[in-house]
Amino acid sequence: MWYALTADAVLLIHLAFILLVACGGVLALAWPRLAFVHVPAACWAAYVSFSGRLCPLTPLEQALRRAAGQAGYSGGFIDHYLMALIYPAGLTRSAQMFIGATVIGVNVVLYAWLVYRARRSCDGKR
Repeated sequence: MWYALTADAVLLIHLAFILLVACGGVLALAWPRLAFVHVPAACWAAYVSFSGRLCPLTPLEQALRRAAGQAGYSGGFIDHYLMALIYPAGLTRSAQMFIGATVIGVNVVLYAWLVYRARRSCDGKR
């Protein structure tokens, strides 16, 4: 039971990380200090996508599920609704490359805007 709950917790952490990567740049426009967490997270996500590696949370979750006696990802709310989002079927190498490029492109634009806004704000105070 504890293994299954821990596996579910790892899955939720994984989802939170994905949401941070996906939304962190936009959130940093409102809370600029979030950039100190978001930029490394986005860099890691891009690295994982470009290198074709697995996030370490994936094998950890799978090992916990095996320890809990579960085979695969069937059953339960978390498994049914969130698994396809985190582990989409048919994820190809080119799709991973596209995801990595999108993460970088979107965040370059958002952080360029953040820097522009900060500089404009500083220039107004002089």
